[in-house]
Amino acid sequence: MGLGKVLRDSFIAGIALIAPLVVTIFVLRVLVNWLTTFIDPVVQGTQLATYTANIHVVAQGLALVIIVSTVVALGYLAQRSFGQRVFGWIDRGIGLVPLVRTIYSSVRQVSNALVERSNRYESVVLIEYPREGIYALGFVTGDSPAQVESIAGGDVYNVFVPKSPNPTGGNLVMAPAEQVQHLDMSVRRGIRLLVTTGIAERQEELAELQNEAEMQNTSP
Repeated sequence: MGLGKVLRDSFIAGIALIAPLVVTIFVLRVLVNWLTTFIDPVVQGTQLATYTANIHVVAQGLALVIIVSTVVALGYLAQRSFGQRVFGWIDRGIGLVPLVRTIYSSVRQVSNALVERSNRYESVVLIEYPREGIYALGFVTGDSPAQVESIAGGDVYNVFVPKSPNPTGGNLVMAPAEQVQHLDMSVRRGIRLLVTTGIAERQEELAELQNEAEMQNTSP
């Protein structure tokens, strides 16, 4: 083995080792900077630093606790009838402002979809998509409308076929029940399979096989 190949393989191995750490640190820095844009105004507006001996980090921690507590309280109220009425009035009031209404309704629809998406998935399935003989992973979101089932001549499922590695985008397929193969797999595991493009799933299976082999070798 030549020196050049050794150096090249070592460099690639080093990149593979360091890259996840570098990306993680970068993402954490971006997240911290993003959080401070919300935390610092709360610190300044409530003058929390005066209660923490002017220790800014402690004041930021208290501000974060206040923000999280406020969000939890609002979420709790939003699930109650009184809160639903109040927030309904707020929604209708915002809907009276033309430009604000467009922005607010768009963001509201996206946030509701993200929050409710995991609850809307009923099961993980395989369907032949985009053509016969090629299988795609999908999530059943419910039964298709009666008009669709009357045209298809039987039960039809609404199946969301996500893209990989970004499962937030995809296509809605209305598939006949006999063409839908249900899998004994949780929704969480199916999403992980898509996000990792199948790599993590295969590694997990190999690890399980290796553990079983080691247990058999060590057994008397």
